[in-house]
Order: sequence, then C-alpha cells, then structure tokens
Amino acid sequence: MTVTAAPVELDPAQAQIVSATLPLIGAHIDEITTEFYRRMFSAHPELLRTLFNRGNQAQGAQQRALAAAIATFASHLVDPELPHPAELLSRIGHKHASLGVTADQYPVVHEHLFGAIVAVLGEDTVTADVAQAWDRVYWIMADTLIGLERELYGAAGVADGDVYRRARVVARVDTPSGTVVLTVRPQGGEFGDFLPGQYVSVGVTLPDGARQLRQYSLVNAAGGGELTFAVRPVAAVAGRPAGEVSSWIAANVWVGDMIDVTVPFGDLPAPDGGTPLVLISAGIGITPMIGILEYLATSAPHTPVQVLHADRSEQVHPLRERQRELTEMLPGARLDVWYEDGPPAGTPDAHTGLIDLAAVEWPDDAHVYLCGNDGFVRAVRAQLSARGITQRVHCELFSPNDWLLG
Repeated sequence: MTVTAAPVELDPAQAQIVSATLPLIGAHIDEITTEFYRRMFSAHPELLRTLFNRGNQAQGAQQRALAAAIATFASHLVDPELPHPAELLSRIGHKHASLGVTADQYPVVHEHLFGAIVAVLGEDTVTADVAQAWDRVYWIMADTLIGLERELYGAAGVADGDVYRRARVVARVDTPSGTVVLTVRPQGGEFGDFLPGQYVSVGVTLPDGARQLRQYSLVNAAGGGELTFAVRPVAAVAGRPAGEVSSWIAANVWVGDMIDVTVPFGDLPAPDGGTPLVLISAGIGITPMIGILEYLATSAPHTPVQVLHADRSEQVHPLRERQRELTEMLPGARLDVWYEDGPPAGTPDAHTGLIDLAAVEWPDDAHVYLCGNDGFVRAVRAQLSARGITQRVHCELFSPNDWLLG
C-alpha cells in the first residue's frame, strides 16, 4: 500500500505565501510545536495519558517529528520537483494505524496547532491569507493520512481505530541480555496475518493510572495465531527518562497475564524470496531483522542474506542465540557482528569496534534493511552513501524521528 502524490494542490497564490513564510515557520518550528502540545494537552490531558508517549514528549522527539513532517510536506507542495514524501507519510500512517488514530482527531490537532502558530508568530504575521494557505497545507496532508489509515484499517479487516485486542501471555523467556520475549494469544477474535518486519502496539496501565503505549517488532513467523515480541527495559540516562512501558512490562507481565495488543502494522517491504538481502542492526534494532530471518527460514530459505549486527558487547546483544541459529539454518546466510568492547576469544565472525561496511561485500542488487538508534542509523546511512548505495535501503526507527530518513 503506497502513498501517491497528493490529489490536490495549493493554488499559485497559496503556494507563494507558503514559500515566502516557510523560512519563518521553520525558524520558529520548535517553539510552535512546543506551544502546540502544551495547548493540546491542557485542553485534552487524556491524550498524554492514553495516546502519546510521555517519554518522547519529555525528550522533545515527538515535537521535532511533527515539525519535520509538516515542513517536508509543505516544501513538496510549493516545489513539486522535490521528491514526494511518500515514505515519510507511509511510516506515519502505519504508526497512526497501530495507535488507533481516527479522522475525528485531526481537527483537534488543527485547532491547537494553528492556535500555537498565531501565539508564537503574532496576529500581525499570521494574516488571514497566511492562515488560509497554511490551513490548506495542513488539510492536504491530513486528508492524505486519513485516506491511507482508512485503507490500512480496511486491509486489516477492522473498523477505523478498532485495533486493540485483549491477549493472554502464553510464554515468557528472559534472555541473557536482559531482553524479555513474550508470546501472546488473542482472547476472542484474531490478530490476522502479518508481514516480516511489522510491529504491534502494546498498551499497559501504569501505577499512576496512565495507559501508555509502546510499539514492538514481531520476532516470530506468521501463522499459528500467536504474536511474539521482544521487550528490553530502558534505564534512565542523562537527558532521557527511563522507558516506562518496556520497564514495566519486563518487571510485571508474566505467563497468564492479560495485556492489550494491536493487530500488526508496519511498512517495511516484505522480501520477495529471491533478491539478496543485507540486514543491518544495532541493539534492540535486531528485532525486525529476527522477524525477517524467521520468515526466510520458513518461506524462502535459499535467499542470499548478509546479517550484520553491532552492539556494545556480546553480553547485551539481544536475541543473539536466535540470530545465530537462524543464520545457520539458511544456506545462503552469513553473520558478522561488531562489539565495541571487543568479542570473546574464538569468535571468527565478530569484530572489535564500530560497524564498518567497507569491509563487507554484498551483491549490487541487494536490498538493505536497517534498524537501530538514531545515531547508528545516521552513521550507517553515511557509510551506505559513501558506497553509492542510496536506493533499495529500507529503514525502521523506534523513535518518532522519521525526518532522519529523508
């Protein structure tokens, strides 16, 4: 399911206004989005407790993501020669669907976003014509997303926003890295099928009564009616709060417990079973790669695949044993890992230091899948660009920083 060019455009006068004011909006976008969320959560505090991730809000990640999405979309509208942000919109649409976002929520965003623009820039700057032009930008983007989300709900066989299922935990595995692997089975209804690399949202009620959501990539092959995902507790570090949902799940969810889990979404393209693959991950970014390897093991075992993973050490490498098992099951697969602290002795496929793609060869027609933290994604994309690889690169991010992907 792909996003095509917007069916409607700005009229020439609106395009001129947006083009002229885009630098001003851009210069104040952090202030605008911060004021927007302040206004919206003041009017609708339930949204911060039930829909938006409080950790992302505290770090400002959600604000930057919204700002970048609107600015990118506006830039395309005023200059159609720029690449259409189809991938960006697709990622947003799938994430929205996984959270159960519905069309009636977009007017709420509109009200408080435009109130924030006026509050920051002033009424003398945001004239009626300027407001009308940017209003048009917002609704072209919103209508594109609403249409995509409705398609996604339809394809999943659910009513708009009706994505959550009560599910019972039927298995829990505590791995040596500290990552917890949970398998859940729906209680009434079905999760439906899913593609490798897709994810679910998990909702839990925290001790303060807030219902918070977190998305987790699936690490099992489709079929059987169960979903398996890996949860890594996230400790607080300087400038970043602890991961509320992941830490709570790891400490409190056991076999027999009930949790809320959505039907799967996610727009990583499924391997076609013949094209060579390169799977590049770091840390918990290994999870969509495990899902792809599970798919290959059951559906396309002869696919050539280069598996590359980076971590601080072998001890914190999530799902390390399963990654190696799956690679050994695939006759066309090779595994290489990089450990910053150095690998243990007698590990021929492990290297010391940061990942170095210059030392790895793969076919020119390979599709590259990439997942890790923001810094890792930036570094690997720079290495790929240095090799002249800018096409056939598919990224997944676990933070709302889709602007990193261009």
